Amino acid sequence: MLEKINSPEDVKKLNIEEKKELAEEIRKYILEIVSENGGHLASNLGVVELTIALHSVFDLPTDKIVWDVGHQTYIHKIITGRREELKTLRKLNGIAGFPKTKESETDCFNTGHSSTSISAALGMARARDLKGESNSVLAVIGDGALTGGMALEALNDVGWSQTKMTVILNDNEMSISKNIGGVNMLLSKLRTKKTYNNSSDAVKRVIVKIPGIGMPIVKIIQRIKRSIKQLIIPTMFFEDIGFKYLGPVDGHDIEALERMLKISKELKGPVLIHVLTKKGKGYEIAEKNPDKFHATGPFNLETGEGKKKKKKDYSKVMGEKLVELAHKNEKIVAITASMKDGTGLTQFAKEFPKRFFDIGIAEQHAIGVAAGMAKGGSIPVVPIYASFYQRAYDQVIHDVAMQNLPVVMCVDRAGVVGADGETHQGTLDMAFFRLVPNLTIMAPKNFKELEDMLEFAVNLNKPVVIRYPRGGEDEYKIEKQEKLELGKAEILKEGKDLTIIAIGKTVARAMKVAKKLEQEKEGTTVEVINCRFLKPIDSQTIKQSIEKTKHVITIEDGTIINGLATAVQEVITEEQIEGVKVKNYAYPDNYIEHGSVEELEKIYHVDEETIENDLKDFLSEEMLV
Repeated sequence: MLEKINSPEDVKKLNIEEKKELAEEIRKYILEIVSENGGHLASNLGVVELTIALHSVFDLPTDKIVWDVGHQTYIHKIITGRREELKTLRKLNGIAGFPKTKESETDCFNTGHSSTSISAALGMARARDLKGESNSVLAVIGDGALTGGMALEALNDVGWSQTKMTVILNDNEMSISKNIGGVNMLLSKLRTKKTYNNSSDAVKRVIVKIPGIGMPIVKIIQRIKRSIKQLIIPTMFFEDIGFKYLGPVDGHDIEALERMLKISKELKGPVLIHVLTKKGKGYEIAEKNPDKFHATGPFNLETGEGKKKKKKDYSKVMGEKLVELAHKNEKIVAITASMKDGTGLTQFAKEFPKRFFDIGIAEQHAIGVAAGMAKGGSIPVVPIYASFYQRAYDQVIHDVAMQNLPVVMCVDRAGVVGADGETHQGTLDMAFFRLVPNLTIMAPKNFKELEDMLEFAVNLNKPVVIRYPRGGEDEYKIEKQEKLELGKAEILKEGKDLTIIAIGKTVARAMKVAKKLEQEKEGTTVEVINCRFLKPIDSQTIKQSIEKTKHVITIEDGTIINGLATAVQEVITEEQIEGVKVKNYAYPDNYIEHGSVEELEKIYHVDEETIENDLKDFLSEEMLV
């Protein structure tokens, strides 16, 4: 059946039994690909029938579907002519794991972060109305993403404006971790409506068969039911803010989904369809472990075990050290935006349940709460992925830094992260955090330095950013570990001919480059500085080294603008150091697409081999940048 599907028109031609068969074939196909390539598995397995129903009822690209987060669009890509391309999922120059307008005109909006779809869809619907057109506009959003402030702001605007559009609430009771909060409580109550409706329909089917009086009795019961409904079903939040609420509907019943979607097309104003799905549907291992299979690397289909042995990573090191510190200091609390496991807080949550706070997918709120707790005497530690810290930038500035509050902001997944692509690369954080007054910004060269930095941060009584990469430390072991001093760099190796200044994960690379260069250029010695602090930067150490060598390169895993390269250039200018040759290695002022970390580093010339080759001539050529 799958081989016959090359466009949504092919799906529309199928009868309901053929669509059910197609759903099972799609599940098998996705399992085959994700088990080889890695990717977002559980979320895609949960929306197979929903996606088939959407393409059966609506006409893309005339109609518009905005997928919130977008990690659940593998089925959509298969149906819209990208079946074979899906085999290249998340690979360099292959198909992306998220919607991309450049891939297909049926991808109407690029997404990668949560809670944005309703706003974007409302904008499209308003633009449609201004042009006098009548196409359908839909937003597909999960219950986890509904906790995001932007989604609630958008619901408020849509309901008030009465703009015609449809919100599909894909309710699987999960985001990445199990959902929490008031919105989840509301949805839990609404889910009970399914049982209520099912029992009501069963009674109706019996009574209506009574000759002569069956239908009149049913009508009387329906009038009574409407009058007492609120005694059984809670007040409809969505109805109260202006939506027509439909559901809940079984998200794995294609026929029921199509019926509900067709009804939504006929209704005026905004409609919300509440769809109940099971994350990981059809693959028992993922159904039992939906959080583990939210995003996964390559794995064994039979066992569900990863093909690559999981090694100790920076997130785990941070989490273990935080538990150790929390035993010594009862003021330490941990806050997560629905990323407990991913950010290494699982053990902290178990050992300190009263000091652990999962606030749902709501990064702005996380930093606001942290600021309030810091004001109240706590020491909040908030690990959030680098690309998601972008969402809380105003709170970092306004709520934390402006009041100089002791919040420790752990920036996980900093630098290039690889296969998730441009929406998830963490290359901008050093640049935007460096602009904020009162912030101390650090990056560790290895696990031990991360532990030291975390302990330093919780005792500093100031707002601190600690950034660290995805995965483990470099295989090159650096034994030297000087005690941390605020704003003080670490000279790992002394030299007279060249200064290499690096920060974070690139420090090990700097050491390897230095050793290689000294081997190839006899008599040459290279000085290597572990910057440690991007802010405040150690101007004095950097100045003394550059004045000695007159040659300097910087290496970092952030953007070329306003990171380490800019900071060192400012030192050279402010200290009026003349006659210096400079070269910077960093990512360009651009968005970095998907591929492996190693492939991307090579493409953007920040890998060890490229730097080594460049530096062979650096000491003898003018390379002032």
